[in-house]
Amino acid sequence: MAGTEAEKRAVDYIVSQYRSYGLDVNIQPFDFQTYQEAQEVSLKIEGQAEQNFKPTAFKYSPNTPSAGITGEIAYAGLGEASDFAGKDLKGKIALVERGTIAFADKVANATAAGAKAVLIYNNVAGALKSNLPSTGEFVPTLGLTKAEGDKLKASIEKEQTVTATVKVLGAAMVTKTSYNVIATKKAHKNHDTGQILYVGSHHDSVPGSPGASDNASGVAVNLEIARVLSNQQTDTEIRFLTFGAEELGLLGSYHYVSTLTSEEKDRSVGMFNFDMVGSKNAGDMIMFTVDGERNIVTNTGASASTRVFSPLTYGKVGRSDHQPFHDGGIPAAVFTYAPLEPEYHQPTDTIDKISKEKMENMAKVVSAGIYQIARKDTPALERSKVAPKPVEPPFENRPL
Repeated sequence: MAGTEAEKRAVDYIVSQYRSYGLDVNIQPFDFQTYQEAQEVSLKIEGQAEQNFKPTAFKYSPNTPSAGITGEIAYAGLGEASDFAGKDLKGKIALVERGTIAFADKVANATAAGAKAVLIYNNVAGALKSNLPSTGEFVPTLGLTKAEGDKLKASIEKEQTVTATVKVLGAAMVTKTSYNVIATKKAHKNHDTGQILYVGSHHDSVPGSPGASDNASGVAVNLEIARVLSNQQTDTEIRFLTFGAEELGLLGSYHYVSTLTSEEKDRSVGMFNFDMVGSKNAGDMIMFTVDGERNIVTNTGASASTRVFSPLTYGKVGRSDHQPFHDGGIPAAVFTYAPLEPEYHQPTDTIDKISKEKMENMAKVVSAGIYQIARKDTPALERSKVAPKPVEPPFENRPL
């Protein structure tokens, strides 16, 4: 996870590997704001001996005062505007059911009616864990199971007054530091075109997922290509990059691109990105561009793929670290396998689900594509014995 000691250990390992290949390595720190989960969450019903409620605080819910918020619970259906028509919930706690409209709209409607806290209960079995928008004015909001919500609703429908105290304590926006790693292979001093190629992958994962496929596999392929190309003579500068905080909104790659000068962008040829390149349970290899158009990255990737199998196809998807490069005017594509594996962002994304063959094929294809651009005899490549066949990859509307 970004901003943790685990990320720092991963960065230290990546740096040591790049340096062992003889590359010039820099660490680029950057700060980001993130939400710290509430440390204390509770719902206590006045007059009940047994308190069996196990609520969850919605992400970005504001805190209550330290003593909590106490008030009568008022049932308000699905929380639509019509459910609050003619009702005065001033000082009360709204109880609404999941469904029909967005959680944020339910909370906004309850707040407009005067509620000082909101309880949203599930419409299926299991706990309700969700979030409110990170910006906006909201009241403390808890999620309940369907059984818990039904129990409260039944008591209210019996014309009983149900008074409760809601607590949400310790939630906060905090500043953390994540890191990008930049490893540079300089062009041969006598054959320097002045061009730059980028090879990227993110090194963070999501909470609760080991991240073997997403994205240790991408980092591993990145490192292997760096190792293989480190001793090859190239006329193009190659920057091998790993990014922090991709899972929080591509923060690392956006930060990196923001530091590029206009001169560097003008010299940039393309960006090859790896994301989830190793799961044995994912589909076939594919390339994605942000705008669904071919570019130098997809074309060289497709040409290089003919050495391993039939030409690669490409589709239209952003949502990974190729996006900021595209936005910055640099041709870019992400290489992955799709449809994605069922272990995506799950605790089951573990190393036993990784296919060595898939990672090897990815490394072969992309390293050949990169070398096709970067080798110092590129102008004569079409006459070279190792030249791949020119290929214009077909578009495929394949889902992730």
